[in-house]
Amino acid sequence: MRTGRTGTVAVLAGALALAAFTAPAAEAADTGITVSKMVVNSGRPVVVGTTEEKLPSVSFHVTWSAGHSLSDVEASPYLYHDTTASKGADHGGIYLSSMTCYEDGSRAADCKGELYIEPRYTLDSNNDATTWKVGAAARIWGSDGQPRSQEYLPALGTAQVKRAARASVNASPEPVAKGKTLTVTGRLTRADWVKHSYTGYGGKAAKLQFRKAGTSTYSTVKIVRASSTGSLKTTVKASADGYWRWTFGETSTTGGATAAGDYVDVK
Repeated sequence: MRTGRTGTVAVLAGALALAAFTAPAAEAADTGITVSKMVVNSGRPVVVGTTEEKLPSVSFHVTWSAGHSLSDVEASPYLYHDTTASKGADHGGIYLSSMTCYEDGSRAADCKGELYIEPRYTLDSNNDATTWKVGAAARIWGSDGQPRSQEYLPALGTAQVKRAARASVNASPEPVAKGKTLTVTGRLTRADWVKHSYTGYGGKAAKLQFRKAGTSTYSTVKIVRASSTGSLKTTVKASADGYWRWTFGETSTTGGATAAGDYVDVK
């Protein structure tokens, strides 16, 4: 199966993603290729920050019509949203990095590979934190190295892409006298794909949790809503040595985050 691009090429793939499909060598036509059992990132959301490259896994089953072999067939998955499958194949999508297919019977193969996300180039709007559709560009190659037929297979599945988030914490004073007031602050931030930085996650509710020294389990003490800039602040009574942290769960657009525990010595 003629598939795959290296990660390096995928960085430039926004405009070139599947450009060969616009070549005049073949008109759009039914290829006889079917794609099923499409799974992206093992069914989990793809959580993306501001700089780290992501390679979500992709797996699927492909079949083709009689008269062709695995080497004649191409089925390249990609993600798209708020557009058609054909337009998403050429611009604004998330495209294939690499893929390997293994023939499992007559005119069928199981394929596994990776998509490629470089947030500074692939994601240019925070509205990209949404449910993406999975399409596949299908092509039958001729012996002359030119495509004989090609088409875009739409809506083969979905994948959730989310903004990565962070939480910080600071408990003071340290040390603190038993029974005295402890002030716990922190900040919630999440990836901004326009500014390419982490910005305040305003209005988000976070749990303040405590783990007593010598134990392994955190318990929730109270819930505090962040300010418009993502700042958190509350007070508690110091009762025992232990660790304080802020945590919050994922939403439809943003991954969850948990701060590393801040240890406070209670005298």
